Amino acid sequence: MKPHFFCTAALVALFAFPALAQTPAQPAQIRFRGLVYSFSGQTLVVKVPDNMTETVTVPADLKILANVKTSLADIKPGDFVGSAASKGPDGKIYAEEVHIFADFQRGLGEGHRPMAPAGGPASSDSSRTMTNGTVAAATPARTMTNGTVSAASGSGDRVLKISYKDGEQEIIVKPDTPIVTFVVADRSLLKPGAAVSVVAVKENGGLVARQVTAEKDGLAPR
Repeated sequence: MKPHFFCTAALVALFAFPALAQTPAQPAQIRFRGLVYSFSGQTLVVKVPDNMTETVTVPADLKILANVKTSLADIKPGDFVGSAASKGPDGKIYAEEVHIFADFQRGLGEGHRPMAPAGGPASSDSSRTMTNGTVAAATPARTMTNGTVSAASGSGDRVLKISYKDGEQEIIVKPDTPIVTFVVADRSLLKPGAAVSVVAVKENGGLVARQVTAEKDGLAPR
């Protein structure tokens, strides 16, 4: 009985490990900004810095996004938001910008992570961060509870608590901080000269867009 049991267990292990090894890794995302050079069919050509171009396939079912100016007061309980931010000399985190995501983007990039400093890769000690998470119910001004947007004393600044799966972050938002909402837009925005921001992955030797945000009413994607 024991030898038979050992062989069975060995066979289970033999077949289990290849199955785990065959789990495909998620492709790395490539992000770039630039100006539309041309757009025809599903092929978008973007002029990027140094007079170079990037060619990316835009799937027919991909929603094109645009940014619309808004304010902190428009953030509602339960909204999914994201904020690029930097740590100040006082150790607090200050928003560089805040995005309110569209409903279909909920959960996108959820969490808190370092961003690349200018001219270099992201690292664990970077002073710049990106935080994506959910805003909870608001409470009266000058209080700070989980997920609450509340007034910071005396300065006109606001405090945004962003909650995500593994924690939360407090981010200070100054009155002049850019705040935008993602909206679904039309492909007609992809016209020559328009500013765009693209998130893509490599597939079959080329780039395939996962997200395209286009300039609308003079507001370029950040």
